[in-house]
Amino acid sequence: MPAQTVDEYLAALDHAHRAAVVRLRGAILAADPAISESVKWNAPNFRAHGEDRVTFRLFPGNRLELILHRGVKVRAAEDLHLEDPQGLVSWVTPDRGVVALKDAADAEAKEPAIVDLVRRWIAI
Repeated sequence: MPAQTVDEYLAALDHAHRAAVVRLRGAILAADPAISESVKWNAPNFRAHGEDRVTFRLFPGNRLELILHRGVKVRAAEDLHLEDPQGLVSWVTPDRGVVALKDAADAEAKEPAIVDLVRRWIAI
């Protein structure tokens, strides 16, 4: 059986923040032509230049988070220089950050900053 597409995943998604996920997904995909998508960790995942880089975290519960990560390559903290003037990212390790959103209104208000952050993150 072929892997589930993100469209198939979203069509079946029963989640309190589904509309926000769909909206952010579109904005992230439009941020850079190098971005492609898949389903990883039971959520939409974004790849750039052959590496997984940003993944939604929707469970457990009804979370609405974006995980910024480096794929399988571990990079030293000094290799990562991501300015975050709005303080969107909580760094859980030197190469893994979490953008936690409260709800659809919060996601919509922060969308331009999130898209800019993702664009710069995949460029590192």
